[in-house]
Amino acid sequence: MGKKGEKTKQLIREKACYLFSQKGFKNVTMKDICLETGLSRGGLYRHYESTQQIFMEICNFLMSKQDTEISEKIQAGYSATQILNDILERYKTEMLDSSASLSIAIYEFFSENYSNDKDNILLKQYLYSVETWKNLIHYGVQNGEFKNVNEEEIIDIIIFAYQGVRMYSTIMPLDEKIPNRIINHIQKILLD
Repeated sequence: MGKKGEKTKQLIREKACYLFSQKGFKNVTMKDICLETGLSRGGLYRHYESTQQIFMEICNFLMSKQDTEISEKIQAGYSATQILNDILERYKTEMLDSSASLSIAIYEFFSENYSNDKDNILLKQYLYSVETWKNLIHYGVQNGEFKNVNEEEIIDIIIFAYQGVRMYSTIMPLDEKIPNRIINHIQKILLD
């Protein structure tokens, strides 16, 4: 696929991501995506066969983006504290931005399509994220920046508190003190 084709696919993913965040997964159709992108049905189907295919590409990109960022920063020798604080600051912003959350769409998509699947893609991504967080924690402990903590415990707090707040923020108003308290607690647990 050429440069123009990749740009078109990127446009489709961006516009579809917006639609999924606004309407959930179940309520977005290929017609909706055509209207949002300005593409004809043929133009859209040239790149994607279904909303499921588009959504999976969006999920795979978003889920691997942070993991790649953490790994690259570790390899580049960034401070573990700085990596952690950057991620937590982004989490805080995302927890408060209910309009850009894919939480409802992710729930709808994965509970319907992969809930009992032994090849559950969401589970695989979760396990990959756990490994990435373990690597960051090990890195921080080795550098003397992080306390020696129970990894599984802090990773559960990080991942599930973040995802839970993202989900709740889409269905009710959220006091900005909630993400702040979560972030502060994670920093108290990890940082000396």
